[in-house]
Amino acid sequence: MEIATLILAALACIFSLLALLRRPPQSDLSGEDLEKVRQDLLAEIRQTRQELSGRVMAGMQAGANQTEQKLESIRTTMEVRLNSMQASNDRRLNEMRQTVDEKLQKTLEDKLQKSFGLVSQQLEMVYKGLGEMRTLAAGVGDLKKVLSNVKTRGILGEIQLGAILNEILAPEQFAENVATVPGSSDRVEFALRLPGDGDGQVWLPIDAKFPSDAYSALLAAYDLGDRAAVETAAKELDKRIRSFGKDIHDKYIAPPHTTDFGVMFLPVEGLYAEVVRRGIAERLQREYKIVVAGPTTMAALLNSLQMGFRTLAIQKRSSEVWKVLASVKAEFDTFGQALAQAQNRLNQASHELENLVGVRTRQIQRKLRQVTELPADSDVAAMLGQDSLEENES
Repeated sequence: MEIATLILAALACIFSLLALLRRPPQSDLSGEDLEKVRQDLLAEIRQTRQELSGRVMAGMQAGANQTEQKLESIRTTMEVRLNSMQASNDRRLNEMRQTVDEKLQKTLEDKLQKSFGLVSQQLEMVYKGLGEMRTLAAGVGDLKKVLSNVKTRGILGEIQLGAILNEILAPEQFAENVATVPGSSDRVEFALRLPGDGDGQVWLPIDAKFPSDAYSALLAAYDLGDRAAVETAAKELDKRIRSFGKDIHDKYIAPPHTTDFGVMFLPVEGLYAEVVRRGIAERLQREYKIVVAGPTTMAALLNSLQMGFRTLAIQKRSSEVWKVLASVKAEFDTFGQALAQAQNRLNQASHELENLVGVRTRQIQRKLRQVTELPADSDVAAMLGQDSLEENES
């Protein structure tokens, strides 16, 4: 507002100067008067400029002060608002921190409870497993006691072999506790019935053996890593297996009542693998003609024998089929002769039927043509008179 007033004052001075300059010159004014007027105008202009400068400076100072006051007010307002915003943010952050802490605490407690519950369940399962392990250890101890008896070990292998035979073969294809050698009291555990010459049969002896003590000693030597103990246990196992093979060969093999070879069944796959790996099975087959079989190989051997049984049954049935075909051939010849006779009779009947259809049909048609036209009345009367005379005569 003050700046506008100063500007208006300056404009008034300028207009006054212009008015003086536009006045017409008077003849009564002297040069001194004009100089005085010029000096007055200059002084007035100088005073006006000074006043204008002072007022402008005062206005600028006032404007600067006012601007500074406004800036100070804005700064104060911003500080207040910033402090309020910071306090609000701090409060909200504290609330968020408290909420997050509560949720984290709750989540942590839930996780810990679940973890402790899971750990408790696992510990309970471990305790149960330990109890089962104790029971199993007791059972293993009992099993060791049972297997320490040679007779019991033999019964175990015999039961497993019997289960395999019952699963694969028919009951009439094998027998149990058979004296394969005539006149001998030694009986093999199982023997397969194989077809022989004619209607006879040949026995294939199968005996189960389980040297668990020698095999356990070999496994213990393996666990210890003692090479000398391993070799000693392997030699003992070789000796036991070969004695079993010799026993089977001497007691149960007697061709032609039996096959010239027998089968030794080992009920443990690890034992069978050890016997095969060390070449014991090849020596038994070469020296005593004994085939060593484990549970898996025994099943394969029985399946192959089953296929052999089926082949022999097909061969036996094939002779019966040939007999049936021969009888069918003879009957077919008789059937051909009877069929030829029937064909001749059919031809004769067809010829007679043709004569009947041809000759007799023509005669009937000829007779019918005679009656297609009705006779005259006189002819009818004559025919009726003749018919009456024939009836009287009759």
